[in-house]
Amino acid sequence: MPNILIADGTPSVWQTERAGFGLPSNFSLFADAVRLHRPDIDCTPLNIADGQALPFGATLADCDGVMIPGSPLHIYDPAPEVTRQIEFARAAFAARVPVWGSCWGVQLATVALGGAVRRNPRGREIGVARAITVTDAGRAHALLASRPAIFDALCSHLDEIETLPPGSEVLAANEISAVQAMTCETPFGGSFFGTQYHPEHTLTVSACLMEMRASELVEEAFATTRAEVLAMAADYRALDADPARRDLVWRYGIAGEITDPVRRTSEIGHWLRAVAPAGRLVA
Repeated sequence: MPNILIADGTPSVWQTERAGFGLPSNFSLFADAVRLHRPDIDCTPLNIADGQALPFGATLADCDGVMIPGSPLHIYDPAPEVTRQIEFARAAFAARVPVWGSCWGVQLATVALGGAVRRNPRGREIGVARAITVTDAGRAHALLASRPAIFDALCSHLDEIETLPPGSEVLAANEISAVQAMTCETPFGGSFFGTQYHPEHTLTVSACLMEMRASELVEEAFATTRAEVLAMAADYRALDADPARRDLVWRYGIAGEITDPVRRTSEIGHWLRAVAPAGRLVA
């Protein structure tokens, strides 16, 4: 059975706090996305922020791929929770294991491979990343084969890639982030693919994140009151429960690229096809 290692970059103590807002674990979000496309794949959790070790006797080379989810950490912070993850990413690349990264994952890989990340001077991007535009390189890339030339995706980030690592290509961008998707051939002969947006998120996850950061969003002028943020989060939850709510689709301009689970996670499905070809794909 193919095996994907899901290497969580959020310290477990923070995961517990986030769970209080109804946020699922990063592992469960990724495992659900993997099973949607490849129910035959086994997913193994590992908290690399906490320095958790691989199961006894296992090596990175035993994995068909490594997936690195989002994290509230900042890659330019030299804390042990960050530096140990950079070391892990470099070890995964050295083992020539295909690596996927979402949000924090793409920032982590960028730094591990010699690029740079900074706080985005244009500010936070949260809820929906609008008008993500596929580049010429992206149009030729199999992992974006199911996406239209311009699409929206769920997101939540404050940092951005400032300098690409050697050997990388930008596959998609928008007005807020010049790198929304990228690929990189590593110097060790392995491969990396990542998105600044979150294909694994759901509208309910976005609602939880907005509720958790309601006061910050008011301070950052996304809303004038917390009540406005909470009302928007409630609408996101309602649309997640009933994607046929035409009123909410019209109000927020959220289309099938987000509400349809297979379309929302299409990059993950294509990546799984590439790293573990055997088995059945949904799309």
